[in-house]
Amino acid sequence: MTTKMNMTMKWTLWCIASLFYAYQYILRVMPNIMIGDIMTQYQIDSAVFGQFSGVYYIGYSLMHLPLGLLLDRYGPKNILPLFMGFTVLGTLPLVLSDFWLYPIVGRFLVGMGSSAAILGVFKIIRMTFPENRFTRMLSFSVMIGLIGALYGGRPVNDLKMLYGFHDVIWGVLIIGIALIGITYFMFPPHTHAEKEETAFEEIRTVMTTKKALLVCFLAGLMVGPLEGFADVWGAQFLKKVYQFDDKTASGLPSLIFVGMCFGAPVLSYFAEKTNDYGVIILSAVVMAISFLLLLSGIMNQTTLSIMFVVVGVLCAYQIIAIYKASTYVPEKNIGLMTATANMIIMIFGYVFHGIIGQIIRYVEGGGADISTYSASSFLWGISVIPLALVISSLGFMMLLISEKKSEILGSKVRA
Repeated sequence: MTTKMNMTMKWTLWCIASLFYAYQYILRVMPNIMIGDIMTQYQIDSAVFGQFSGVYYIGYSLMHLPLGLLLDRYGPKNILPLFMGFTVLGTLPLVLSDFWLYPIVGRFLVGMGSSAAILGVFKIIRMTFPENRFTRMLSFSVMIGLIGALYGGRPVNDLKMLYGFHDVIWGVLIIGIALIGITYFMFPPHTHAEKEETAFEEIRTVMTTKKALLVCFLAGLMVGPLEGFADVWGAQFLKKVYQFDDKTASGLPSLIFVGMCFGAPVLSYFAEKTNDYGVIILSAVVMAISFLLLLSGIMNQTTLSIMFVVVGVLCAYQIIAIYKASTYVPEKNIGLMTATANMIIMIFGYVFHGIIGQIIRYVEGGGADISTYSASSFLWGISVIPLALVISSLGFMMLLISEKKSEILGSKVRA
C-alpha cells in the first residue's frame, strides 16, 4: 500500500531508512576491527568475546515478529527513532563502563535496534512506492547497507589507528543521534492503523509449516561465511594464519560484502532460469570448497580477494531461501513468513559466534590477549563453517529430491 506524498518526500524517506540500514551494518561489524581493544579493556577471552558478538543476533532475531506488528500499528515515525535510540544506547557502555555485563546488555540492545533497519526499509518501500518496484528499491537499499558494512571494515580500522577506538565509537554515536533527530522530524505522522489480522492465527500457521521452517534452518547453517567470518573472526584469522597486517586483514573480509552487493540480482536471475534449490545447493558447495581452501593456508592475497568476492555473491542465497520458505504458506501469511525466515537465519549468527569462540578458547586455553593466540586455534574455530555448509547442502539436496518427486507424482495424477 502506498501513501500519498510527493516524489521528493518519498525518496527522502527511503534514503533515511536506507542510511539507518547502513548505520546498523557499521555497528554490526565494528567488533571485528576492535576485538583486540575490547578483549584487553575488559580482560576477556575469545569465548566470552564470541558471546558478546553473538548476543547481537539474539536481540536482532527476537524483535522481528513484535517489531513488524509495532510498525503496522504505530508507524515508522514513532518506532524507528526509538529503535535507533537502542543502537546508540547499546553502544555507549563500550566507552562509559569497565564492567563487562553492561557491554553484553548493550550489544543485545544494538541487535534489537538494528532489527528495525531492514523491517523499516520493507515498510517504507511499501508505503511510498508501487509493489512492482519493491524488489528494485530493496536491492538499492541493500547496496547502501553493504556500503556501511564496508566502512565498518578497513576505513574504521584506519580511524581507530589514528584516533583510538574510543574516539571512533563516539563519532559513530554522534552520527546515530543525528539520524534519530532527522528521522523523527522528517517522517510524517502515523494517521491510521492498517487492517489488523489475528496475530495468533498468523503465527500459528507460520510456525507449523514444517517444510518452510526446515528451509530456514538449513539456510541458517549457511550464514557462517557472512556472520561468523566477515562480521567478527575474519580479520584475526587472516592475521594469525596468513600473517597479514592489520589493514589487509581488516579489508579482505569486507570484500564479502562487496560481492553480496552484486549477488542478489545475479543469484535471483539464475534461480529464475534454473531452480531455487539448485542455486542454493551450488552456493553451499562452492562456499564450502572456498573455506576449505582458506583453511589450507595456501592462498595468497590476490586469490583470497577473488574468493571473498565470490563467497559474497553466493551469500545472497538468503534472498532465495527466504522467498522459497514463503512459498509454503498461504499468500496472507507471506509477510510474517518472510520476517520469521529472516529471524531464524539471523539467529544462527549467535550460534556461529558462540561455537567459534568456544572452540578457539578450548584449543588455546583462554586468555585476554588475543595477540598471543595461535594460528591453529583459529583454524579449528573457523573449520565449523565449511562443516555446516556441507550439512546444509545435503539437506537442501534432500528437499530438491522431494520436490522433484512431488512434481512427478503431480504430473502422473494430472495425466
